[in-house]
Amino acid sequence: MPYVMRNADGDICGLFEQRQEGSAEEHLGADDQAVVTYLSKPLPVTAVSARQFKLQLLAAGMLDNVDAWVAQQPRDLQIAYEYSGTFMKDSPMMVAGFTAMGLTTLQVDEFFVAASQL
Repeated sequence: MPYVMRNADGDICGLFEQRQEGSAEEHLGADDQAVVTYLSKPLPVTAVSARQFKLQLLAAGMLDNVDAWVAQQPRDLQIAYEYSGTFMKDSPMMVAGFTAMGLTTLQVDEFFVAASQL
């Protein structure tokens, strides 16, 4: 039977075995629908393989634009783009690139979810 922590919108954002004074004082049953829904949510995608990332760029029609942007960047960023085996969503290179491409945070999240499914 978990104690739940809720965010400002009232959604569950954490579960605890023990009561957490001031943050998780509400006790719900493990079979409570809100608890089941929270536990069923997929984890956020924070990284994808280079293959997944570049295939998703291609699928999204962004590959040529990204390649052109990378070619204009410092050599260390070019090397990272070319040789990285994993692309981390929150890395400085990724943040700069997606900002340059004009993507919103939600669009970046959707991009990584789609890439993770390739």
